[in-house]
Amino acid sequence: MENRIVVPEFILLGIPNTKGHETILFIGFLAFYLCTLLGIFLISSAILADSRLHTPMYFFLCNLSVMYIGFASITTPKFLVNLWTKSKTISLGGCMSQVFFYQFLGITECLLCTVMAFDRYVAICHPLRYLIIMNWRVCAILAASTWVTGSFHATILTSLAFTLPYCGPNVIDYYFCDVFPVAKLACADTYVIETVSFTNTGVVPMICFFLILTSYVCIVYSILKMNSAEGRRKAASTCASHLTVVTLFFGPYALIYTQPQLSKGVVTAVQLLGDVVAPMLNPVIYTLRNKEVKGALWKLRGGQTTAH
Repeated sequence: MENRIVVPEFILLGIPNTKGHETILFIGFLAFYLCTLLGIFLISSAILADSRLHTPMYFFLCNLSVMYIGFASITTPKFLVNLWTKSKTISLGGCMSQVFFYQFLGITECLLCTVMAFDRYVAICHPLRYLIIMNWRVCAILAASTWVTGSFHATILTSLAFTLPYCGPNVIDYYFCDVFPVAKLACADTYVIETVSFTNTGVVPMICFFLILTSYVCIVYSILKMNSAEGRRKAASTCASHLTVVTLFFGPYALIYTQPQLSKGVVTAVQLLGDVVAPMLNPVIYTLRNKEVKGALWKLRGGQTTAH
């Protein structure tokens, strides 16, 4: 232990049991990535172009869209490069970046989902005071708080992970760098980072999930008290998209962390669902479940056609 060497790079083993299928994986991941970018670009353009969508709900949706672009770009481009060049290496700086941004955007999405649940709670349970409570100053503070908190969380975990000594081996049994796979390679006691990671990535999401659940219990109670069937349908419709996104976010991670006996192949598949498939599906979910967004997209398409 006297001659500790800081490894200059790590080796990512990738997705298990996929040797010989690099071309198929490359095409599949590239298609998912491009569809994600296209879907987010179209929805964001439609929201910005239509003044009727300049409301708190769509303001938070735009924040979520920016977060999805970042999430899709953390691991996919590097994985595509490795598949194309048949190389499995990632530099120390690249590994640090993946750890930081994955943790940053993961906790930011968690907090944004919680803020959006609160927005829906105020809109349905206190409709007459909605514009007073959810004014633009409050929305800006809530959105900024999620990003700042996410960056603070990621800075702590990344600093703890990469102040540990890494003497070798440098093989990460995963397809990207994250705190736990990286910390397992450290040649020092990892008790502190494991404790902090459990608190940040376990307790905080549990609190957020509890707050979201509480919000929707109040929302359901308010919907059931409505006299108008049309009012109940409209209120439920505004929450359906957000509930689906919350399920796609919390579902995979709850499965991974509550079922430690799952095989590595299943865990990787569930992780891919949350990290690669969900960012592509979420824009589609908000579009298909929302007449206003569909109308804005149609209007945007008509404007482009006219311009030509």
